[in-house]
Amino acid sequence: MSKPGAELMIEAQGLCKYYGQFAAVEDVTFSIPSGQVTAFLGPNGAGKSTTMKILTGFLSATQGQARIGGHDVYTDRIEAAKLIGYLPENGPLYLEMTPRGLLRYLGAARNLSGAYLNERLDYVAERCSLTQVWGKPTGKLSRGFRQRVGMAQALLHDPKVLILDEPTAGLDPNQVHDVRELIRDLGKTKTILLSTHILQEVRAVASRVILVNEGRLVLDGAVTDLGADEIEMEARFRKLTRRQVA
Repeated sequence: MSKPGAELMIEAQGLCKYYGQFAAVEDVTFSIPSGQVTAFLGPNGAGKSTTMKILTGFLSATQGQARIGGHDVYTDRIEAAKLIGYLPENGPLYLEMTPRGLLRYLGAARNLSGAYLNERLDYVAERCSLTQVWGKPTGKLSRGFRQRVGMAQALLHDPKVLILDEPTAGLDPNQVHDVRELIRDLGKTKTILLSTHILQEVRAVASRVILVNEGRLVLDGAVTDLGADEIEMEARFRKLTRRQVA
């Protein structure tokens, strides 16, 4: 799946997350090389968001290791975080702040300053189509615009790795098209892991698919391994994720 000599940017090795007797994630292992866009699929409750939170260091694993650009996300947290842009599902925002003020604040928290910070603010405002609401309180924005603010904060520090949890959630068809184009463009230079329920989105932006069900990895391969078209993909998805009845 990876190009010869490509640097591994995302590594999950034997990841497990237990809540008492419940296994949210169990023995999940995969690696993603530099420059690859990978779709992370599974039904609700399959462990996608938990795995993403472990990879970003927002949640600790019960067992296993997670590395970003070779940095262990627990023992080398700061260096790993520098490489990651993370868009969580329904990520929290300071609703009283404007996108401009919020992103400037977050940029300063990442030690961006001066002309470079202004350059990055201009970039994300343009790429995420925020210029028309740049000075409006985030709490007054639609869900779609808030999602764009979340994408902007993930891109602000120009990370090498993007971990995106449902990046098109709440967007209208035009906005979905724009985000997919953005992801395709970013995928030329960045490593991207994105969670989605939309199989059309998988075909549009990804070259690889990782599918989990009930906390376990059940498929890791090219998008075509899931199916040649959306009908085949949906049928294979249902087969691989159908709950087994004892």
